[in-house]
Amino acid sequence: MSAPTIRLTVAQALVRFLAAQQVERDGVRTPFFAGCLGIFGHGNVAGLGEALLASRDDFPYHPGFNEQAMVHQAAGFARQRDRLATYAVTTSVGPGATNMVTGAALATINRLPVLLLPGDTFATRVPHPVLQQLERRDDGTVSVNDALRPVSVYFDRIVRPEQLVPAALEAMRILTDPAETGAVTLALPEDVQTEVVEVPQAFLAPRTWLMQRQPPAPEGLARAVELIRAAKRPLIVAGGGVIYSHATAALRAFVTETGIPVGETHAGRGALPSDHVGALGAIGATGSAAANRLAADADLVLGIGTRWSDFTTSSKTAFQDPDVRFVNVNVCAFDAAKHAGLQLVGDARTTLEALAAALGDHRADAAWSDRGERERAAWEEEVPRLVAPRADGGLHQATVIGAVNDAAGRDGVVVQAAGSMPGDLHKLWRARDPLGKGYHVEYGYSCMGYEIPGGIGVKLAAPERPVFVLVGDGSYLMLSGELVTAVATGARIVLVLVQNHGYASIGALSRSVGIAGFGTHHRRESDDGPPVLDAPSGDALADGSDAAPAPLPLDLAANVASLGVPVTRVATAEQLRAALAAAAGADGPVAIHVEVGRYGNVGGYDSWWDVPVAAVSERAEVRAARAQYEQDRTRQRIHLESPIDEQ
Repeated sequence: MSAPTIRLTVAQALVRFLAAQQVERDGVRTPFFAGCLGIFGHGNVAGLGEALLASRDDFPYHPGFNEQAMVHQAAGFARQRDRLATYAVTTSVGPGATNMVTGAALATINRLPVLLLPGDTFATRVPHPVLQQLERRDDGTVSVNDALRPVSVYFDRIVRPEQLVPAALEAMRILTDPAETGAVTLALPEDVQTEVVEVPQAFLAPRTWLMQRQPPAPEGLARAVELIRAAKRPLIVAGGGVIYSHATAALRAFVTETGIPVGETHAGRGALPSDHVGALGAIGATGSAAANRLAADADLVLGIGTRWSDFTTSSKTAFQDPDVRFVNVNVCAFDAAKHAGLQLVGDARTTLEALAAALGDHRADAAWSDRGERERAAWEEEVPRLVAPRADGGLHQATVIGAVNDAAGRDGVVVQAAGSMPGDLHKLWRARDPLGKGYHVEYGYSCMGYEIPGGIGVKLAAPERPVFVLVGDGSYLMLSGELVTAVATGARIVLVLVQNHGYASIGALSRSVGIAGFGTHHRRESDDGPPVLDAPSGDALADGSDAAPAPLPLDLAANVASLGVPVTRVATAEQLRAALAAAAGADGPVAIHVEVGRYGNVGGYDSWWDVPVAAVSERAEVRAARAQYEQDRTRQRIHLESPIDEQ
């Protein structure tokens, strides 16, 4: 007897399938999809639109205003939920679909599950070329959706109704696999969405995907224990995997028992609360003096849940001991193999617990642990100096961060992504939440415009937490319209809009490579005058004359208000703190507009980032920067020393 089936459209079957998907970890079972974010067009309104209307009680639909932003919102939600839940996102074929490419890249780079459901051109090809269709003379199977292939971890185009069942199951397998997850794209031709499919009833029944904690291989664990016991100067680098696996308590216990100090990546910031004696804070190109100084001398680095980006390794200059070895704990073998490390492929919490049990009462060398405590104490004294208001009363970015940090307390979440703020936040943020969920800086893709939609996603995922969205004027202008989404959803986010009239981060980078902030000011360039440049010190415009063009007449606070968000303008630290306190009682999104200086952000601490400088130039500043660059990159190391074959 054949299995019972039900007759539905392809879109109806897919929506009902998604509504029935659940995940389970540590015995806790929850729905995987919170619903669908979407914007309708001709490519999805008749199929998915009708299906979402029919299933709105079981699978909520939330209209969006920008396709890229919807993906960011889903990614922010997924990260705050530790990748145990997400949204589906639907758009029409054409610009709606290609607008999702940036968001898909962000999700995949950050290993965050998001399901993309773009409409596609007719499978029958009868009305071709349909509105918004890309015609390729060499390939009739290509549509604009193929632009999503390289930024998706899985891509499929459902050109026949019978393909739905295997494609949907494969999409779910990847979305719920912590080693493979990222953006998954199921392209749905608009005619196929509306066609009939006979699906087994079992396809629509509740289905639970187990998020299993993989233990490390015994032989790898034994070798890691040998290396840790033999190390004189071991250091832990905690990445996002610590937080996603709910391993913060295990890490805290491990560090307390072993005395091994910890530096944190952007994704791992807060894996260890800042008041822990082993917490060195941020590490790498945007790291603290404490973490970077110990990294330079470490002879064993235990990376836990990190993908080893160039910022984490200071472009491979952070670890200078010639005999340094790496032990990499990661659910993804690809990341665990980096730096020729010993691969401990496994869940972060399970592996930390196994390491602690196998190490017994072993502790790191007391002199090394003591040094870590001294460096940490020195950094603890440095942070208040950096965030203190300036003597002249003017606001600067570090003071803004300090005020937001205090307002956030233990439960608040700061959301940021791009510009000069990630570097300052990484160093200055005091992590207080024991679960590590208070620091949400998207620095895998560092995507300008992520902040507002990402913050909305965070608030949807954690409605009980205060959410502070820190955004510079450059990023704000990328996706400012998403404040309309915040108003429409009633998202109680606090937007702190920091205006410095340009791209301060790249301005500083531009000065460091000798081209004086060229092209990084929000100023009107004259056709016949000199370009707007910074002085070498960054204190004033290079020509120092009154003829220098004024900033563009942008009133971003008025723009915020025009989008329906109440805004407070502040000019002093006291006003900022008062506005943050008042925002706590808001029943919807509120904004605070802060003018800060363009220059004087927190500098680097024993770190470097590889940005090549022009080898030939007429500018003396460029030639000097090139000479410094040549000197700096002599410290770069390719780590090839095997922890298995060492004598």
